[in-house]
Amino acid sequence: MKGRPLLRTKYAEEVALLDTGSKKVSVAVLLVLAFTLPWLLADDLLRLLALGCFFAIGAIGLNLVTGYAGQVSLGHAFFVAIGAYTAAAISGDPESRTIGFGYQEMLIWLPAAGLVAALAGVIIAPLATRLRGLYLAIVTLGLVVVGAHFLTEWSELTGGAGVGRPSATPVIFGYNLHETGEVLVRDQKMYLLSLVLLVIFALAARNLGRSKVGRAFTAIRDRDIAAGVIGVNLSKYKTMAFAISSFYAGCAGALIYTVSGFFDSDSFNLLLSVQFIAMVLIGGAGTISGSILGAMFITLLPRITREVPQFVPFISADPSQQPNIYQLESVLYGVLIVIFLIFEPRGLFGIWIRLRNYWKAWPFSY
Repeated sequence: MKGRPLLRTKYAEEVALLDTGSKKVSVAVLLVLAFTLPWLLADDLLRLLALGCFFAIGAIGLNLVTGYAGQVSLGHAFFVAIGAYTAAAISGDPESRTIGFGYQEMLIWLPAAGLVAALAGVIIAPLATRLRGLYLAIVTLGLVVVGAHFLTEWSELTGGAGVGRPSATPVIFGYNLHETGEVLVRDQKMYLLSLVLLVIFALAARNLGRSKVGRAFTAIRDRDIAAGVIGVNLSKYKTMAFAISSFYAGCAGALIYTVSGFFDSDSFNLLLSVQFIAMVLIGGAGTISGSILGAMFITLLPRITREVPQFVPFISADPSQQPNIYQLESVLYGVLIVIFLIFEPRGLFGIWIRLRNYWKAWPFSY
């Protein structure tokens, strides 16, 4: 209603994707700005932003199972690895030393990577119906350890420890995005691809959160026993949460390494899972936009810390020196998680809500 935009008289208005005019305008402006960045930023920054968009897809998947459904998972790197190797095997050269089938079309290997990872999530999901909290976290953490062993031993797929293999080739309808064209260079094309895919995956997740499935996830997160009493099928929806989260992780794994064009089995370690947890907690658990903010923050953090040696003399940029900047990055993930959990549990999204409410209430403080 005019003059009272927050007064809702229909349920459809309450669950609308963009429920106010200001949200519609701000999202439209943000999208226009995002799509103009390829002509405003340098290639190295576009490469980082593309990587951030792909990481955001994986962070959204983790947020669905942890932030929405309340199932703590520390094994996200395991499903990312499944997606990455599935896509690389389908797209790989059949004549190379590693497994490859030669189907380079992205419309083939991207859904396949997500579906194989989702299948793995369904296989793991029965554990979620019997465990929760710290016990579930430890079990999913074990997936990373087991997965690292298999990736090291299965050299026909992975190329062997420390050797690696090329990532999937991003080809859409015969057009290779890794090739520089007459209008756009490689980094510009990869950034636009990542932005389009992020919008698609984010909209799908946001709509899922507004659906019956999303409400069931929230009920399980808040109090699973009460959710079961009112008729929510706990086994069904926990399995769905793991399957959807794993699908997002698999797609993210297939896409992340297309930016660099190469990866190895050492990429999927505990640190990668910690990075995804940091993205969710720092961005804001239970929010799609928070996942995107957290992923961008963590992706751009190394670029910022690279400047530290110029201002802090005892920190070296040389990996052979102690302490070095790479050790500092690992420590920062843990420190930032602790800081946000103590001072701002809602993450960057919570900070944005505070700023928005302050602006709406200004000049009053209430």
